[in-house]
Amino acid sequence: MAFSTLQTSFFTLIVCTLLLNSSFGAREPAALVEDVPLSMTYHKGALLTGRISVNLIWYGKFTPAQRAILTDFVSSLTSSTKSEPSVATWFKTTEKYYSHSKARFPSLALGKQILDESYSLGKSLTDVHIQKLASRGAPSNAVNVVLTAADVAVEGFCMSRCGYHGFSPRSKAGRFAYIWVGNSVTQCPGQCAWPFHQPLYGPQSPPLVAPNGDVGLDGMAINLASMVASVVTNPFQNGFYQGPKEAPLEAATACTGKYAKGAYPGYAGDLLVDPSTSASYNANGVNGRKYLVPAIFDPATSSCTTLV
Repeated sequence: MAFSTLQTSFFTLIVCTLLLNSSFGAREPAALVEDVPLSMTYHKGALLTGRISVNLIWYGKFTPAQRAILTDFVSSLTSSTKSEPSVATWFKTTEKYYSHSKARFPSLALGKQILDESYSLGKSLTDVHIQKLASRGAPSNAVNVVLTAADVAVEGFCMSRCGYHGFSPRSKAGRFAYIWVGNSVTQCPGQCAWPFHQPLYGPQSPPLVAPNGDVGLDGMAINLASMVASVVTNPFQNGFYQGPKEAPLEAATACTGKYAKGAYPGYAGDLLVDPSTSASYNANGVNGRKYLVPAIFDPATSSCTTLV
C-alpha cells in the first residue's frame, strides 16, 4: 500500500532523527529542534584549563575575506567589544560549568593558521583524515580546528552532522582536542547553514540575511560556535553531557535550532536586525563583526539561554 504524503513526511523525519543521533559530539542540522534535557551530568573527566591555543587548519580553497570571518570569530571569544550582546558574553556562559569541577576556566587565544590549498588528502575525507589534519596543529594545550572548503566531502557531512569534535590519543607531548566544521553552501545549506538558507526539512520560512554576507561561512560560524562550547565543556568524552556517551547532548547541541527568545521549530527566534544590511544576528564581535551563535544550556537554570 502506498504511503500518503503525510505518512512519507513523517517517515522521512523519523529516519533523519535516527541519523542525527548516530555520531558523538556532533553539531546536528539545526532545522530539527531537540527537546531540552533537565540537567547536565558531570562525568568527572578532565576539562580544558590554562592557556589554550585555537589553531585553524584551512583545507581547500578559502578567500582571505572568508578566513577573516572565522579568525575574527575566534578572536571574539575572549575579546570584549563596545557593543553588547557579544560573542565573549555568550562564551562566558560555559564558565558556569567549571564551578562544578576543580579546573579553572581556560583562556582561549587564536593560534597559528595552516593552509592546505592543494587538497593533499583528496576531496573525500574520512574521520581518520580529519584527525590527521588536526594533528598538524599544536600537540597539547590546544583546540585544533579543521575547516573544509565547499568542494570537500567529509564522512557523515549533511547526512548526520554539520561538524563534530574529538581528541587525540595520549602521548608524551600530551593530547589536544579538535573540531571539524565544513562549508555546506553547495552540499547541504538547507541543513547546515540554516537559518541563512531555506530549510530542507520541517516548517518552511524565508531565509535570513547572513551578517557577514556569506551563507556558507556564516553557517560555519554557527557550527564552530556550537562545537567550541561543546569542546570546552566536554573535551575528552567524560566531561559534561546528557544522555548516552555515544550520542550525547552537550552545552550547545542540547539547544539545537534556538538562537533567541521565541524560537520554535523552523523559526530561529526574535533576532536583532542590522538596519543597514537587514542581516540577522545575536552577537557582536571584534572588528565590527556580527554573528549568530546558538543558545547554550545554562547549568544554573537548567534551560537554554540566549543573548536576546
